[in-house]
Amino acid sequence: MGASIIDSQIFGNIFSTDAMRQVWSDRNRTEKYLDIERALAVVQGRLGIIPQEAADEIISNCDINKIDMDKLREQTERIGYPVLGVVSQLNALCRDKLGEYCHWGATTQDITDTATVMQIREGLEIIDGELKGISDALVSLSKRYRDTPVIGRSNLQQAIPVTFGFKTAAILAGIERHRERLNQLRPRVLMGEFGGACGTLASIETGAMETQAGLMAELGLAQPDIAWHTVRDTIAEVGAFLGLVGGSLGKIAMDVKLMMQHEVAEVYEPFAPGRGSSSTMPQKRNPISSCYIHAAVSVVRQHAAALMDAMIADHERSTGPWEIEWIALPEAFCLLAGALKQTRFVLEGVEVDEGNMRSNIDLTKGLVMSEAVMMGLGPYIGREYAHDLVYDLCREAIGTNRPLLDILAEHPEIKVHLDRDALAKLCDPANYLGQAGVMVDKVLARAAAQ
Repeated sequence: MGASIIDSQIFGNIFSTDAMRQVWSDRNRTEKYLDIERALAVVQGRLGIIPQEAADEIISNCDINKIDMDKLREQTERIGYPVLGVVSQLNALCRDKLGEYCHWGATTQDITDTATVMQIREGLEIIDGELKGISDALVSLSKRYRDTPVIGRSNLQQAIPVTFGFKTAAILAGIERHRERLNQLRPRVLMGEFGGACGTLASIETGAMETQAGLMAELGLAQPDIAWHTVRDTIAEVGAFLGLVGGSLGKIAMDVKLMMQHEVAEVYEPFAPGRGSSSTMPQKRNPISSCYIHAAVSVVRQHAAALMDAMIADHERSTGPWEIEWIALPEAFCLLAGALKQTRFVLEGVEVDEGNMRSNIDLTKGLVMSEAVMMGLGPYIGREYAHDLVYDLCREAIGTNRPLLDILAEHPEIKVHLDRDALAKLCDPANYLGQAGVMVDKVLARAAAQ
């Protein structure tokens, strides 16, 4: 029974993915607890901190299939934490009370936090793969539409021409920065925890630091310099990263929604029969994926804020903010996975209407080229005077519903400097794309290097 949108049988694969749900599942989390207890027994047996016989017995029973999950639920409801229930069951599985050496010197939060970091590692791998797929799709679009003019918009008003490749390359640059951020945060975030009751490892008389180092080596995690039970910046950093990625996906969704409007009709989400249709309006083709992306990433950002709230912990072991992470972190990962999947679907199959892009540039009958005209006239009559003159002529063009080029070509102060052919070149959108192509190429080169 799924009560949340993530676990819903109906909506689950729209708002998340099976792979990310598995990462944050009860079974995977419990298996991580056992992986840590196994690694701890391996290291402490090797160091002689616990008898090798006990280590071997513990290792042999660290099997998720031996854990009674119904019993673990009952134990967790009674105790308040699942780790002690796992340790209790593991102890009972071992012969001759050898299980008493399980969890030697560790505390509940050591196991919980280290397991969470291992889940984060798996979740970030999924995100990394999806970002790579999105990057590849944006590279393809940026190359294909490098020189395809489309109107740039400012405050939802037509501004000056850019290219569609410029639009996609600008987003690509942001995605590549996220990939760089991901690589940078891994060494900080993928750090285990093993400190005991208050982080000092006082319960292990000899070999404490060697145990910590060996445990992290076994698990493939960084060794902390000092306990971080109540210093939660690394977890909050993960949340901030998820929020940043979500913001970029939301930008993509917003532009697609706006460009899918009938009055614009420049870009469409991939077509599938019935997708995005209305129950009452047969003509509708709604931006379904973009709507889901927008909703999901909005919640991810709220979870990022909650993870920052969880940083405000008291003393060496805290009284509650820690549990915020248990709620917010899995949901943030799961919702972002869904948004990444929807974004990749859109970008890999997006339909682009170059004809409508050009038609929309021409809607204003040349008004969007007024800056180009102003700059072209500037050397002859001064930029500021040219601005005021072209402004007045634009108002005339709007009032008379005539092409700006015709009015420019008739004006006595202009035609003495520029004939109609010269003005026509200034009014050609293809001649006023600036360094768009150069910038696209720079982004593509950086993406290729990454």
